[in-house]
Amino acid sequence: MNYENTEGCRIIQAGFQEQTLQVVRTITRETIQEIYPHYYPKGAVDFFLSHHNDTGIRQDLKAGSVYLLLNEKQLAVGTVTLKNHEICRLFVLPAHQKKGYGTFIMKNIEEQIGEKFDKAYLDASLPVAALYEKLGFVNVMHERYPVENGVILAYEVMEKELHKISTDINYDGRKFIPKMNSENGEVGEQTNFTYHQNGNLLWDEYSGGDILKGSLIGSVLCNGEL
Repeated sequence: MNYENTEGCRIIQAGFQEQTLQVVRTITRETIQEIYPHYYPKGAVDFFLSHHNDTGIRQDLKAGSVYLLLNEKQLAVGTVTLKNHEICRLFVLPAHQKKGYGTFIMKNIEEQIGEKFDKAYLDASLPVAALYEKLGFVNVMHERYPVENGVILAYEVMEKELHKISTDINYDGRKFIPKMNSENGEVGEQTNFTYHQNGNLLWDEYSGGDILKGSLIGSVLCNGEL
């Protein structure tokens, strides 16, 4: 699935290795150090840096909660942590921002959450709150957290309703051949149909016999009916 300039990108689950920890740490710290000073005072920036420490990253890696975004060159340029229905520690390296990578990560993670939950939650820092609003998240609470030296850290608690769709039959990857010819005689036993499914959206590609190439699109009801 591609979004904007994200062709060739992919999201992978990060297994625990010290090298992987270093990658996640670099993405996280570089983003905070370069972007956050435009929105927060130094005390708040220091708090973010200490909050996303090696101990927390290592724990999340061991739990299998951390994901990496690999760009078209298969370089790790973004990361996100998923804890049940909560999205955490989403960062894209500053040099690779404004390329659609953040949206790509969110769309993929939302799909994963939607397989089990009806809502997604996140705490939005000021640099990314506008992006989350564009993606359909709404503010449910404005939080103010005191850090050192009287500095107040402001952030938004946000949620998004997810349309969880499940069907009794999944047609993705299945191949079909008609048992008899259609009324117009075009589709016959030599025609092969390959089905694809995402949620309740169904589409297929078919060819063979008198058909050079064809396609269909439709939907699947919960009972599997097309």
